[in-house]
Amino acid sequence: MGIFDWKHWVVILIVVVLVFGTKKLKNLGTDVGESIKGFRKAMNDDEKPAEPGVPPTAQPAPPVQPQSAPLNQPHTIDVQAQKVEEPTRKDS
Repeated sequence: MGIFDWKHWVVILIVVVLVFGTKKLKNLGTDVGESIKGFRKAMNDDEKPAEPGVPPTAQPAPPVQPQSAPLNQPHTIDVQAQKVEEPTRKDS
């Protein structure tokens, strides 16, 4: 006999059913079940190998860079910061 005997669990179950109702509990169980199924499906899809229809020897062509741009050109944007006004609250 522990702190939670089978009688305690029955009382807790009755209280939960009275508070939430059977319809909400059924919807909750359905949602949890669908979530678990989706999770399992996603895990199984990750474990499957790539499509066998694509030959492994086919490699994409390397991207072509324009000849006029130097290779180590920095990519920066020149802008000026501006202060943003806080919107006024209507409830104050």
